[in-house]
Amino acid sequence: MAAIRVAPSRAQRAVNLLRTINSGSTACPCHSNPSFHHHHAPINPFAGRRRSLATPVDMSQQKEYAFEMAASSIRFGPGVTKEVGMDFKNMGAKKVMVVTDDTVLKLDAMKQVQEGLEREGIPYEVYSKSRVEPKDYSIKEAIAFAKPYQPDAFLAVGGGSVIDTAKLMNLYTTCPDAEFLDFVNAPLGKGLPITAKLLPLIAVPTTAGTGSETTGTAIFDLVDKKAKTGIAHRNLKPTLGICDPLNTRTMPSAVHASSGLDVLCHSLESWTAIPYYERVPRPQNPINRPAYQGANPISDIFSLQALRSTIKYLPRAVKDPDDFEAQSEMLLAATLAGVGFGNAGVHLCHGMSYPISSQNPGYTHAGYSVDYPIIPHGVSVAVTAPAVFRFTGASNPERHLQAAECFGVDISNVKKESAGEVLSEALSEFLVGLGDQPRGLKALGFKNEHVAGLVEGTIPQARVLMLAPNLDTSGGEVEREQLTGLFEEAMEY
Repeated sequence: MAAIRVAPSRAQRAVNLLRTINSGSTACPCHSNPSFHHHHAPINPFAGRRRSLATPVDMSQQKEYAFEMAASSIRFGPGVTKEVGMDFKNMGAKKVMVVTDDTVLKLDAMKQVQEGLEREGIPYEVYSKSRVEPKDYSIKEAIAFAKPYQPDAFLAVGGGSVIDTAKLMNLYTTCPDAEFLDFVNAPLGKGLPITAKLLPLIAVPTTAGTGSETTGTAIFDLVDKKAKTGIAHRNLKPTLGICDPLNTRTMPSAVHASSGLDVLCHSLESWTAIPYYERVPRPQNPINRPAYQGANPISDIFSLQALRSTIKYLPRAVKDPDDFEAQSEMLLAATLAGVGFGNAGVHLCHGMSYPISSQNPGYTHAGYSVDYPIIPHGVSVAVTAPAVFRFTGASNPERHLQAAECFGVDISNVKKESAGEVLSEALSEFLVGLGDQPRGLKALGFKNEHVAGLVEGTIPQARVLMLAPNLDTSGGEVEREQLTGLFEEAMEY
């Protein structure tokens, strides 16, 4: 009787293969035949070796390999504010917390909002005590107002300060047991990720500057630390931004200028930030990937267009309050820049601006109707810009020259090593041309003895400084020396 041959099972074949490998020989014709290819005895690199542990990888030094794109839904057009009541009805809202400030409360934007909500029969409560350039205590007061009302949606009507206040009211109403510093950016706070799903928030900007209607960032002063900081996470971004150019027509010229300077620096800083793939550490969980990731191909498109529009339209918007085209284009530029920097991030101008604002020696900017000293955010970022981009130019000359070209500079014969200087000069000329801008920190009342305090207030801004090209971010003496030099150079331009 003929023997029956049984085919080996998959498991048996795998075992046989492993035995062959571990024996140091193989039946593979390429490697078992001494005369095939190499004319030397077969070498099995695994033969006679025991498996050892791999060298540990320092995860904190692994560079990023991906970027994400996150932005609020945006609706843009003259008159779209009147649709907000229908939006809340469509989402089934029953109790809306409307957040604004004392100035905007009297403007047509608020009238449009209230009429829209009443037309749809949606109950609402108004909080109008938002502070321009918020402090931690003003944020806490707003949160305390919102919690008892227990809203199921939020509506912010105002500039970036109002929108940021509403974001944090939303966050701490949704997370009522959280400590205030839980979500605040490290190292000043714990920097915990926001894992909760927040309530719907619709933002109606009345200034053309912060782009807060598109971002997951909220900024405020930590008074006892004498530092400006904030909370940044994608879950903080508004559900919808309603960008109505009619709402910016009431902006005074000074507010147009300072808001527009914020757009200018948002676009320039995100355009020149380190590339996303140079950022460390690589997050071990995507929920920990920061909102500010570094320059990336998608943010670049938004940032560069925002820069071009700002250079073209901001001078017109400042000089002629009736130039509706310029005002409309600046609102769009602010939104574009918000998408750009909201994903790429900002760096030195913003990092240095936070102590400039919070350590104000007593300056009050003309055109702002407030009863306390104030350096508007856009002014505080732009005042260091000529010094900053002179410093960062060597990091990526091509990008700095492209930015200079947007200002109208002929770069055809400019050497790469001059990129920073050329962009710095173009910026200085632009700022002077706007008129009524402080030409350096001296004009704000700062003196050389203030520099050390400004440096110490900048160093904790780790989430933006990590994106600064050419800056040593080790927190040591080199970083302090670089920042000292930048503040000294920014005293006047």
